[in-house]
Amino acid sequence: MKDHEIIALFFERSERAITELINKYGAAIKNVASNILKDAQDAEEAANDTYLTVWNRIPPTRPKYLGAYSCRIARNLSLKRFYANAAEKRNSYYDVALDELEETIPALSTVESTYDAKELTVYLNRFLKNLSKEDRYLFMRRYWYGDKISDIAETLNVTPHKASVRLFRLRQKLQDYLKKEGMIA
Repeated sequence: MKDHEIIALFFERSERAITELINKYGAAIKNVASNILKDAQDAEEAANDTYLTVWNRIPPTRPKYLGAYSCRIARNLSLKRFYANAAEKRNSYYDVALDELEETIPALSTVESTYDAKELTVYLNRFLKNLSKEDRYLFMRRYWYGDKISDIAETLNVTPHKASVRLFRLRQKLQDYLKKEGMIA
């Protein structure tokens, strides 16, 4: 079923919309949640919360890309749960991926940071647009989806070491770009 047909089912408030969403994007949603949370039960709850959130947001929202929209919701919900869990104990796997970016992208924690975050998003999108398809895939799979370097390397048919080196160079390239654009000092 095509995205616009599934969205139409949401607008009709048909329960079939959830079934079709799960059939088409359920695996991707669970993958995003699992990569961040590393606990099957938490990931399952985050996926279910995602379906409920999509149900509550459509209508009035009419996303252009239902899969990306749903995965973004899953990622945000999973990160909230991750940080709640991290308050109790450190989740070393996803923290490693976030720590890799810590020196590249500045922490935004003030009221003024809402504007800065939006501006940073524009620059990140420009940066990603100018990468090769493979480098963009590598960067997104690691820092957006939270995939393990070994899994990404296997998909790209490279060694994990080579993937790590490329990620390091991409972070350096991003840092240089953000400095050049005046986003970081």
